[in-house]
Amino acid sequence: MNILQNIIAVMNKEEIRHYKIFINRTEKEGERKDEILFDYTRKNPESYKENKISKLLYSSDDKNALYRLKNRLLEDLGRSLLAQHYNNNELTLIANNILLSRLFQQKGQFKIANFYLSKAERKAIEKEYAEWLDIIYSDFIKLSHETLEINPEEYIKKRKENRNKLTKIQEIDDILAALIYRIKISQNFSSQSAKILDLLQKTVNDFSKSKEVKNSSVLRFKIYDAVSRILLQQKNYVALEKYLLKTYKEFSNEKLFNQNNHDTKLQMLTYLINSLFKNKKIDISLEYADKLKHAMTEYENLFYNKYLFYYYNSLVINYSEKNIDKAIEYLLEAKDMEVIKKLPMYNVFVYLNLAVLNFQKRGAYKGNVI
Repeated sequence: MNILQNIIAVMNKEEIRHYKIFINRTEKEGERKDEILFDYTRKNPESYKENKISKLLYSSDDKNALYRLKNRLLEDLGRSLLAQHYNNNELTLIANNILLSRLFQQKGQFKIANFYLSKAERKAIEKEYAEWLDIIYSDFIKLSHETLEINPEEYIKKRKENRNKLTKIQEIDDILAALIYRIKISQNFSSQSAKILDLLQKTVNDFSKSKEVKNSSVLRFKIYDAVSRILLQQKNYVALEKYLLKTYKEFSNEKLFNQNNHDTKLQMLTYLINSLFKNKKIDISLEYADKLKHAMTEYENLFYNKYLFYYYNSLVINYSEKNIDKAIEYLLEAKDMEVIKKLPMYNVFVYLNLAVLNFQKRGAYKGNVI
């Protein structure tokens, strides 16, 4: 399947409808060959035959006409998709405002160019897109050559300050990319608990040029997110447990947790509870379940509802190994919680495990909770 077929295959109904409107915006006599090619490609994703569509569209055996049509269709699809998704997200909005600014700069309309570039700057500052701000400030400096309304010194200063931030962001991204790759190609960490921590430190040292970045809380939280997800995907619960215990203790002692990253703290506790359970450390897992419950009440119950199910889940899985009656008690309590009742997936968990534990209690089932 070539790129044209790939694009058409992933278009949704709204995008298809918009494309049809886009190409038919001007009157054209007779059938549109591009539309026929589009419909044929869309309806025959697996059985697409170039010879068949070529004969359908053209009387001669010369394929050059078909290739030109395919190129035109590919370009029109790009224009249609860009027009439809012009302001769907901040990145496309910023990019389009930059392009409009450059268009009007070419036309000699410097006031209009300044207007669109200023719009792009405001959105990039709001979303902290340092890479885009570097492009925007460079464009402001170039635009200052054409108009006295723009003071280049202001944007030279902004660009320097932004590039300092950008250097740190790129350094963090480099460390994370190298770290993720090294973890994925490394052997299982279960046999050596210190191995993953050594790898983390070595990667940071190899790719970090500044002491500030090495000690950056942003980097440390990003490393936590990357490492924990990889170990979860690998189902390496031994390494995950050791990594999370060390990381949670360090972050707590250094007072890195705050309201802005409170969601991450609750997520870390949830991962820790589950990894301890997987490693048969039931009592310690329950201790961290208590920590999770307390943390859920911090900052006026911020994210309390989001983690309520995970709290009950931690109690049920642990007590199903320790005290079945208590596990059933928590399930009965959870099923009456409005937050849990709202989501069908949570209800399925509650009722399935009630059935399993009741069978297990009667000795008719020896399996685990679901």
